[in-house]
Amino acid sequence: MAKKTTDHQNNDIVFEAKSLKINAIRDDGSELPIVKGVDFHVRRGEVVALIGESGSGKTTISLASLGYCKPGLTFAGGEALFMGQDVSKMTTDELRPIRGEKVAYLAQSAAATFNPSIRINEQVTEAPILHNTKTKAEADKKALELYHALELPDPEHIGNRYPHQVSGGQLQRLMAAMALCGDPDLLVLDEPTTALDVTTQIEVLKAFKTVIKQQGAAAIYVTHDLAVVAQIADHIVVLYNGEVKEAGPTDVLINSPQHPYTKRLMEAIRPLPEAGQGEESDDTHKRDIPALEVNQIDAGYGKIVNGMPTSLILKDVNVSIKRGKTVGIIGESGCGKSTLARVFAGLLPPANGDILLDGNPLAPSLKQRSREELRKIQFVYQMADTALNPRQRIGDIVGRPLEFYHGLSGKEKTQRVHELLEMVELPSQFAERYPHELSGGQKQRINLARALASDPEVVLCDEVTSALDTIVGANVIELLKRLRRELGVSFVFISHDLSTVASFADEIVVLYAGRVAEQGPTDQVLSPPYHPYTRLLISSVPEPRVGWLEDMTKTKEAISGISGAVDINARGCPFYKRCPHAITGTCDTTPPPRQIDKNNHIIECHLDIKDLL
Repeated sequence: MAKKTTDHQNNDIVFEAKSLKINAIRDDGSELPIVKGVDFHVRRGEVVALIGESGSGKTTISLASLGYCKPGLTFAGGEALFMGQDVSKMTTDELRPIRGEKVAYLAQSAAATFNPSIRINEQVTEAPILHNTKTKAEADKKALELYHALELPDPEHIGNRYPHQVSGGQLQRLMAAMALCGDPDLLVLDEPTTALDVTTQIEVLKAFKTVIKQQGAAAIYVTHDLAVVAQIADHIVVLYNGEVKEAGPTDVLINSPQHPYTKRLMEAIRPLPEAGQGEESDDTHKRDIPALEVNQIDAGYGKIVNGMPTSLILKDVNVSIKRGKTVGIIGESGCGKSTLARVFAGLLPPANGDILLDGNPLAPSLKQRSREELRKIQFVYQMADTALNPRQRIGDIVGRPLEFYHGLSGKEKTQRVHELLEMVELPSQFAERYPHELSGGQKQRINLARALASDPEVVLCDEVTSALDTIVGANVIELLKRLRRELGVSFVFISHDLSTVASFADEIVVLYAGRVAEQGPTDQVLSPPYHPYTRLLISSVPEPRVGWLEDMTKTKEAISGISGAVDINARGCPFYKRCPHAITGTCDTTPPPRQIDKNNHIIECHLDIKDLL
């Protein structure tokens, strides 16, 4: 693919913020400084990362490159220069030929970016055709080049699919193709890998890095993850409270940060997952009977034919959650983690198997469960934004379960709402606020307070920290640990983040293609012997060092397994096509045996446990 520019142009400044100031407009018309005189620039062929906690101004500053301020904000001073023109002072009509064509924005959620009813290629090529910069034939040709460059499967035909027919990682790369199809001069990448699992994240990072260099575009990369930044950025700008605290080349800031805040961000990087990291929960609340248990579960979606769903996801899954303990369920997108949570909650009745609550049989469907059974199992969803009613005050949101399960009202309910807010470390005044007045981390705490309002025995946490920055996410985990100690609540913690699971879970279940690949106490699962899939997941967690991505993609685990998709099949070991140790004639035809060592550590693999060491 040809570069967009000649070599002597590669150092041209594409975007520059000069003493950029952005204010929030209060209800009384007065202004509150949000971005306070920020300076940085991005050259062609260069990636500049804006990093910091939620509320540091990262996204607000990056959107200034499009001449855009969110509602309630206004440009208050300085310049936002794109190719020498101050976009902060342009009208909407003047900005129209720039937005989407010369400056392209990639949001965090690819699923929300694509229209589910329109084929992928039509959406990828839409901007250059609308802007009259390419004919349909030229746009289609460019899109095909990008599908190849982004290493998408079946590049000749993937554009004919609908968004729901590709995986999350593929959709994220297709969003990059959409942004790049018009040959933009500047890409704004806003947390594009935050919600991806570790193996998919590597694919996407590698593709982004390659294509940005080939295209000769400039990029602003917004993130809170320093380990990711080390793989893709040339320069880093550290932001706190709307101000630049430190800036410089990536290797300098990663290896020798100077500002205390940058050092704090470095310290907040989750350690690589390994044995001995977690806080072992005590047995204060332990009982002989597990709080929740599933045995020999088969579950899936679609029509029931001969007693089984046409799309079988979970096969022969056994999980036991002890009182006051945490079970972490890990695996890539499509492995069946959320499906298992839906089975626990009664949202998806299993085709086979038993569910036990406190040792007693539990009806498979939510509709068949008593109010008392419903009370004991609560769900905390990944996206707090969509889980909270935007039209209700926090006091009403948290108070609803108190009415429904405990019959509380009036002063008694209000007092309990305040106690629950205090329990999740929020002030009681928050009861009068609406969800939009809270940060992401605060919303997730409200989500948790609502779950705790019923006095549950088991809380199902589905990716509850994946959309939060490192420091806020770590605070939420510490809160969950405290609640586990004080209340004896059991947690099912579903995540693709092994480092978080390693710090919090007592036991880990590794799911692959709806089957349990490995299972056991956390320290056993995170120590050799590993199932080959567990080894791939652990080796795919980014290290905060420049060059890690290139080194990792050369390993035999990566070469065999990174680019493969989760394939749910009925024969043999589902990991066969991605396994560096696969035995042809055995792994592809025969289901793997379940091996258990003396530490109650289970591995399903044809290789003997001693060979997996």
